[in-house]
Amino acid sequence: MESLVNDNSFLNYKDKKVFVTGHTGFKGAWLINWLYLLGANIKGYALEPKDEKGLFSIIAPKIEFENIIADIRDKKKLQKEILNFTPDFIFHLAAQALVRESYEIPSETFEINAIGTANVLEAVNMLNNKCTVIVVTTDKVYENKEIDYHYKETDELGGYDPYSASKAATEIVVSSFRYSFFNLKKHQEHQKVIASVRAGNVIGGGDWSKDRLIPDIVRSLKASEPVNVRNPLSVRPWQHVLEPLSGYLLLGLLLNKEPYTFSGAYNFGPLPNDHLPVNELVNLALEYWGNGSWNDTSDPSQPHEAGLLKLDITKAKSVLNWLPKLTSKDAVEWTIEWYKQHENDIFNYTIQQIKTYQLK
Repeated sequence: MESLVNDNSFLNYKDKKVFVTGHTGFKGAWLINWLYLLGANIKGYALEPKDEKGLFSIIAPKIEFENIIADIRDKKKLQKEILNFTPDFIFHLAAQALVRESYEIPSETFEINAIGTANVLEAVNMLNNKCTVIVVTTDKVYENKEIDYHYKETDELGGYDPYSASKAATEIVVSSFRYSFFNLKKHQEHQKVIASVRAGNVIGGGDWSKDRLIPDIVRSLKASEPVNVRNPLSVRPWQHVLEPLSGYLLLGLLLNKEPYTFSGAYNFGPLPNDHLPVNELVNLALEYWGNGSWNDTSDPSQPHEAGLLKLDITKAKSVLNWLPKLTSKDAVEWTIEWYKQHENDIFNYTIQQIKTYQLK
């Protein structure tokens, strides 16, 4: 398999030890696939994948990595795996990541997202080696006032639903560890540095999670049924999964090299004029699929979900020199094309999309 390590921007991941939590999930599977192509030594820690059709189940037999199936809440197990591996980098993606599910299991959502993150960072504090940590939260950490405003990293944290609130709590956990244990004033002593990343609504091939728009669309189209759409006028910062992952990878390298400059929180999302309403995304998906229809199934009694959310990516642009390479329209096209591939072609097509994206 052709390597991508000749791309200078990510060259330094070659032979580095990278610990990824949540690697069996949608974003995590894309990340370990990309890291494998970059020549990294990967160890993943996560629960079993929820869906056998997901991306992880497709790529796992075809790439080299250490696969630890365990719960992020098992502190002793997590510490053992991190300390034995002595990672150069940690990307913490493990989470309860669904808004609607957080209404069903609120306390568990807080436990996984906030306490799980504290478990990871406590283990990092026990390491004797230099380590760079990227903690993935969400665009929903902000106190959303439902106004036409692009939230920036210094805005107030909050959360209406348990998922959003748990991720805001995660940001507070990160901030606490940054000051208490990984203080930059003593970086030469502890050699640990941490950043949090807040991505928009991520889409891409291999996601089969319930109550997510793209998986719901694809399931309905494959069954030749109309797509049920809950909130067609809601506006979101849609982006292809490779966009935020490129930001995480870039930030990891910059943070490792210059911790005093790059520690902090970063938004990764689309350009300011590229936030789509749900109905427009659905129509694009149907267009790229080639057929289909949708119904508005909005219900006033359904659990609250934000109707308007936009991200300000000025910091990522100015500090990291990062910008999205794909428009929201491109992201929908890339995603639908992935789902249209024959099962036997999906792994190679995933590799092709990573290569195409990186060479843009």
